[in-house]
Amino acid sequence: MAEVINMPRLSDTMEEGTVASWLKKVGDKVEEGDILAEIETDKATMEFESFNEGTLLHIGIQEGETAKVDTLLAIIGDEGEDISSYLNGSSEVEKSDEAPESKDESKDISDVDSESTSDVELPEGVTVVTMPRLSDTMEEGTVATWLKKVGDEVEEGDILAEIETDKATMEFESFQSGNLLHIGLNEGESAKVDSLLAIIGPKGTDVSDIAKNFKADNGDAKKEEKSAPKKEAPKAEPKKVEEKKEAPKASTSSSNSSRIFASPLAKKMADEKGVNLNQVKGTGENGRIVKKDIENFTPAAQGASVGKFVPTGQEDFDEVPNSNMRKAIAKNLAKSKFTAPHYYLNVEFDMENAIAFRTQYNSIPDTKISYNDIIVKACALALKQHPQVNSQWFDDRMQLNNHVHIGVAVAVPDGLLVPVVKFANEQSLPQIGAAVREFAGKARNKKLALDEMEGSTFTVSNLGMFGIDSFTSIINQPNSAILSVGNIVEKPVVKNGQIVVGNTMQLCLACDHRTVDGATGAQFLQTLKGYIENPVTMLV
Repeated sequence: MAEVINMPRLSDTMEEGTVASWLKKVGDKVEEGDILAEIETDKATMEFESFNEGTLLHIGIQEGETAKVDTLLAIIGDEGEDISSYLNGSSEVEKSDEAPESKDESKDISDVDSESTSDVELPEGVTVVTMPRLSDTMEEGTVATWLKKVGDEVEEGDILAEIETDKATMEFESFQSGNLLHIGLNEGESAKVDSLLAIIGPKGTDVSDIAKNFKADNGDAKKEEKSAPKKEAPKAEPKKVEEKKEAPKASTSSSNSSRIFASPLAKKMADEKGVNLNQVKGTGENGRIVKKDIENFTPAAQGASVGKFVPTGQEDFDEVPNSNMRKAIAKNLAKSKFTAPHYYLNVEFDMENAIAFRTQYNSIPDTKISYNDIIVKACALALKQHPQVNSQWFDDRMQLNNHVHIGVAVAVPDGLLVPVVKFANEQSLPQIGAAVREFAGKARNKKLALDEMEGSTFTVSNLGMFGIDSFTSIINQPNSAILSVGNIVEKPVVKNGQIVVGNTMQLCLACDHRTVDGATGAQFLQTLKGYIENPVTMLV
């Protein structure tokens, strides 16, 4: 049976998309996970993968054409299958019983009378809101926080909820006005894309049958947290009316769904300083975090962790459900490790000049740069001279990038995020430092936007601050290389035939052999060595 693929919503604000390129053509075989097309959204050009297998029978939107979300994009089915009924029936056929469950984020009830709710009288003006696809790889989402409760008035553009995807916690806004009549997922619950999220309509409308029928056909949501509330209306709700304007921007903890109230200035300062708002005690009204709380905040000393007490000879374990982010990391890294032929180049650089350079640079008032900032800048300049290392591999082509966007790996409780410093070669050291600190703060609070994590052409992963001397990393596809940075170590070195005390740093460049040959990688490291061992050359 043919599967209808509609224009997906690949960002939370996307209303239409442009097909930048088709990576499959009519007649091609399509496997689940294959990239069908590159779609330009309002934020970035993103890859759109197939969730179906079969033959590409029809392309509904040609390269360069733009269409609204949910417009017919393609049809996949058995080779030679008759799809005339899908093409002749326009939008009604696309949503018929023969078509697959569509990927739209909100469905007007008047458009779903051929689906599971056909036996229910459908009230006028009622809209079913389904779990949106807020990232290109998202398959399910978790409701972190509801910012509206049943009975609340909802205006178009209001933030309904904060939803945890495989990449970040994102705000989801309503595209309809009315009353929030029903909540289908409580805080902490997870569900597949297109599962029932909420129902909006005229005040007082009975939608119990609609919700019951929708859940019966789509299955109940699974719980990620045993402590999630079981009542239809969530217990957590925005506090006072005067705080509602700030509610959509409230930060959330990565480990629980309780909301944090902070002034906009406090949030900005926390992001700049890399302060986790979950660790700050607010002194403002109703515990609100204000400017002075961030200024006076001192991170708690991290003592040695104390393991759980277990009696001798007794087996014991704790189960932790895999978060969406953790599952996405596992999938993407496994794909990279087992599809890209990795090889590794190890070098050791003299850091004496870099240490002196940083000390002198930081003597400038209100200026502070890190060794990581120096490395990112050096990589950016070296990549401009070695576009092969700044390349990306696709099934049908190799892309040599003339711009440099460097991804900087940031550890968070749920795994690893890679925010991107755009045009790093054009930025000064303080600009790179400020950007990395801002991204690190957002990453820890799970507030990175999608466009802040997309488009990297090269990645830097630094574990030196954890005392790691050397390590290898897995390439962040479709990039061709990633640099692993170790600790600066004081050790005996030979200079001018004499053994003296020196400071060195080990680095490891992991390369994709499909795009970067060994000699090419070695030449890049030689250029990088010149910049890091003589950082003043980066200022020329």
